[in-house]
Amino acid sequence: MTRKKIGLALSGGAARGFAHLGVLKILAEHNIPIDFIAGTSAGSIVGGALACGVSVEEIIKIGRKVSWFNMTGFSFSPKGILSNASMGAFINQYFPFKRFEDLPIPFAAVACDLETGEEVVLRDAGDLALAIRASCAIPGVFVPIETEGRKLIDGGIVAPVPTKAVKKLGAEIIIAVDVISSGATYWGTPSTLLGVFFQSAIMLLRTAAKHQHYRADIVIIPNIAHLRPDAIGKMDQFIRAGEEAALEKIDEIKKLILPE
Repeated sequence: MTRKKIGLALSGGAARGFAHLGVLKILAEHNIPIDFIAGTSAGSIVGGALACGVSVEEIIKIGRKVSWFNMTGFSFSPKGILSNASMGAFINQYFPFKRFEDLPIPFAAVACDLETGEEVVLRDAGDLALAIRASCAIPGVFVPIETEGRKLIDGGIVAPVPTKAVKKLGAEIIIAVDVISSGATYWGTPSTLLGVFFQSAIMLLRTAAKHQHYRADIVIIPNIAHLRPDAIGKMDQFIRAGEEAALEKIDEIKKLILPE
């Protein structure tokens, strides 16, 4: 019997994306095959590495080299405080493939067209690092990525959990990993205008993420509500949470892949 093709949809979430690594670790340990991958923002970095054929153990080693200093730099553009050009250099240094057409596993990075608000799915051909940079270009923080006459920003604006993109790649069974929807228990009631705006924006993002679960057959949501999305130094805690969430779903995943 021919098994169904499995797709992985990895959400955005900044440092929370480290939780994806724990999920991938459990999937690999249980020999769950991955045929297609789509990633948004932080999920595009992890997904791009996996699509390059890099082992989960090696991706974790690469993850330990990540810092705000080697992934970002000050911008001289009025369109963003920071540039993520150094992120592209980091990706080209540690990823074995630089173009979509060379990837061992079909991959899509999701961005958003700043002018039209349309979802832009970067796949099949082109510069891998540039696509990941576009998917990670948080509006107002990072300068938009200009390519083929378009200005692209973070895909989390339109597709925080890229289930549609991975389905279009050809996935018949979709495993979504959502590191946004667990919420945030470290926040109280905001006391400033900026705090109200930021917390409201995160709530909107969380709602949007949940609305994209319906395409997935399995949704894994690591319990990371107590961890901030900028807490790069807590990588091991994120990974453990990802492992625990994946283990809770592993039997369900196996039943889908190998029906009785």
